[in-house]
Amino acid sequence: MDFRGKKYERGSNWSDPEVVELLQLWADESVQIELESCLRNQHVFNRIAEVLREKGIHRTGDQCREKIKKMKLEYRRIKDNSKAPRGGRTWKFYEVMDRVLTSRPALAYGSLSSSMMAQQVLQGSMVESYHHQFASSALPFGHSQHPELMEIKCEEVNSDDHSLTPEPPQAMSYQQGSPEEQEMERAFLERAQNDSPISRVEIPIETNVSPSGFSEPNMANSSRIQNVVPRPGFSALHRLRKKRKGQRMRDPLDDLLLKTLTSQRAMEERFLQMEERRFQRDLDVEERRMQLEQRRFELEREHEFRMFNVFAQMLSILKQSHSSSSSSVAMPRSLDFSQALSEMEGMGGGGGNLQEMRFRPLTKRRVDMHGFCNPNGFQRSPYLSARGNFANMFQGSTEEGYKAYHADKYDEDKNPNGIINFGTSENKLCFDLMSKRLTQTDMDLMEPSLLQYPDWKGHLFLREEVARFLTYYCKAPAPLKAENVIVLNGCGSLFSALATVLCDPGEAVLIATPFYGGITQSIFLYGNVKLVYVCLDSKITGTNTRPFQLTVEKLEKALQDAQAEGVTVRALILLNPQNPLGDIYSLSELRDYLEFAKRHELHVIVDEIYMLSVFDESATFHSVLSMDRLPDPQRTHVMWGITKDFAVSGIRFGTLYTENQDVANAVASLCYFHGVCGPIQHKVAQLLKDRDWINQVYLRANHARLKAAHTYVTDELKTLGVPFLNRNAGFFVWIDFRKYLKTGTFEEELLLWKRFLDNKVLLSCGKAFECSEPGWFRIIFADKTHRLQLGMQRIRKVLEEREQEILAEEKEQPCQSDQDGKADSTDEVIFVSRHQEPTCASSSNLGDLIGLLQQQMRSSDWLQKNTAEQFAQEKPEIYDVFSKLVGKQ
Repeated sequence: MDFRGKKYERGSNWSDPEVVELLQLWADESVQIELESCLRNQHVFNRIAEVLREKGIHRTGDQCREKIKKMKLEYRRIKDNSKAPRGGRTWKFYEVMDRVLTSRPALAYGSLSSSMMAQQVLQGSMVESYHHQFASSALPFGHSQHPELMEIKCEEVNSDDHSLTPEPPQAMSYQQGSPEEQEMERAFLERAQNDSPISRVEIPIETNVSPSGFSEPNMANSSRIQNVVPRPGFSALHRLRKKRKGQRMRDPLDDLLLKTLTSQRAMEERFLQMEERRFQRDLDVEERRMQLEQRRFELEREHEFRMFNVFAQMLSILKQSHSSSSSSVAMPRSLDFSQALSEMEGMGGGGGNLQEMRFRPLTKRRVDMHGFCNPNGFQRSPYLSARGNFANMFQGSTEEGYKAYHADKYDEDKNPNGIINFGTSENKLCFDLMSKRLTQTDMDLMEPSLLQYPDWKGHLFLREEVARFLTYYCKAPAPLKAENVIVLNGCGSLFSALATVLCDPGEAVLIATPFYGGITQSIFLYGNVKLVYVCLDSKITGTNTRPFQLTVEKLEKALQDAQAEGVTVRALILLNPQNPLGDIYSLSELRDYLEFAKRHELHVIVDEIYMLSVFDESATFHSVLSMDRLPDPQRTHVMWGITKDFAVSGIRFGTLYTENQDVANAVASLCYFHGVCGPIQHKVAQLLKDRDWINQVYLRANHARLKAAHTYVTDELKTLGVPFLNRNAGFFVWIDFRKYLKTGTFEEELLLWKRFLDNKVLLSCGKAFECSEPGWFRIIFADKTHRLQLGMQRIRKVLEEREQEILAEEKEQPCQSDQDGKADSTDEVIFVSRHQEPTCASSSNLGDLIGLLQQQMRSSDWLQKNTAEQFAQEKPEIYDVFSKLVGKQ
């Protein structure tokens, strides 16, 4: 290892690489001969220091000499006390020191003149070769006399050479110890004088020695004496002294070794615990997978039985009608099932008062249908206006549950029996990422302009950043303009402002149901603008390829019905991705909707607040702003905010992009009431411009967490056999709980919702979203795992209790289908309605059975898995018999 070019200019502490270089030079045989042959060897260490400086290690000769003395002292301590275990060592340099000092040449000379003669000889040819060897090759490992030094590993350990100083230490007076120690030493020496040859050797004693404990003039003599004859008694005396010294000062290496072993044991125990948990988790996952497979197999068998049951009923009806006239069996040529269903939806969705409800004023129908408010039992307040009394009466299930949640909020430590909120659409998965980003230094700025009234549209620097952000993430074909951007405190305020500037009181906007219920408060209560519903249902017919599908035909029908009632419709609201369904509209669908609005001169308000919350790569989001040409750009207005996509629902920030400057200026005038404070505008601008962090850190983590949480909740629903819409956007799943409603009414839906709330879990029922079919609920899955697990346990408990109650009631009804309300599949769309399944063959006509069979075929891939060719390969004998029968007919 070559350390040239590196400067180790430190104090008296030696690093392991420096010690290796020092030992490499000191262990050379010529250096050892010169050190043994002279009494004054400072010049040798000065030359060693010169060579070290050439390698980039700046040490003095005194430092090198003191380091060698310390290492020799440590070596003799270990060796005399027999601390080196067999097959190992307690000191990393012990073996090197042992090889050098054991094989050290012993020069016999009797006087100082012989020492001087040996020194003169060394200063001749041998010293010249030694110096030439230092200067030329600097003793690399390959040419050293001791290649074993290459085995030394430079490990990071605590050095014990804290007592070395750059200057040579002063001479110290060596004290012989306490009187007890002196007496004991004298006793050991007297015992050794009778039987040891060492008594014939004169041992001079020097009182002035170096801090290492060895006198310079006696180094050679003591070494020679020890090589000639051992000293009985000295080792025992030395061990006794070291033992007493060890009691006074503990070796730091022992503490380090103890800490290392303790940490290693703790790590091993931790590793074993983690392995046990991983093994248990794998077992749980495998058990869960087996349960899902078993459940899937059962559902497939039920679906197959249901299809054959429907097919058998169809054959029975055809057989019974074979003798009658064909007109009694055939369907009328002018019958359009989709049109008939749409008409029923326009009438309100069922019940005995449909015809009456169809002709009631839209405002009154609006009051009766929202939430679960009861105008009959409401007491008018003399302190409020008519509008104030109506707002006070307007109390739906959403507000009731939200208040109950805040009064008894779940907390893992403080309130473990509190309410778990699966009803409010909030992303609770990325608080760690957002809190870290929003507290960085670039977010903190306080300037006079931020503390004063801004441009009512928002600060220019923020609107420019929003325009660049939307251009990038909406994939706009051309850069968007900052002058078309307006900033308000949330998208709810944007809905209110747009309804106010686009509609007069009493006029209406068109919106498909189910939809986010907060829009009602923003538009109807705030601006006295009505909502005309385009009621969607879960039925799959010829024109509907998926449940709750929005089509232009349904938009046309709802608009015509509103105009027939004398209501002026000014705008159309589109939610993309849709809340609560999770649907993502394709470009062709968006273009159809915009073309419809252009034909009728309607403004289009597009809410894309979940734009960046599409968490599956298989789903593609298309923004309206990504279209090359808008059908009517002056009547197209796009909304977006950071509340959902960036998991900061507490920061009220929404933005509107419109090319209509009249609309922009009118909305900006209302920003006086709905503005965003200056420091928040600065933080949002800094957040939106950090494109690298958004793409590389936040969106990746957010999408992965959303997908994992969605998978967990949907797997639980599959295990329960509960139908749901499987979508890949937003924070919610649209669930079908209709099989848990006995009568299928909104009153019973409300009772089920309250039952969930009584069991400490808050959901959103379908009535809060103006769903036309009772029994649909929305659940929010963007939450932590432990809350999801506990919440799903509480939901499971309620459903199991309700299912037992329904089964007990159905025992008294013999004509009830056993498969009523069960799920068809656990894939893209899970849907079976008790209202569609015939209870008895006699109560169904052929048209209903055909529609039901089509629904069963489209809601699963059973026909793709069970083709005629596959059946012919699996059971050729039965297929041949069937073919012959078909051929005879």
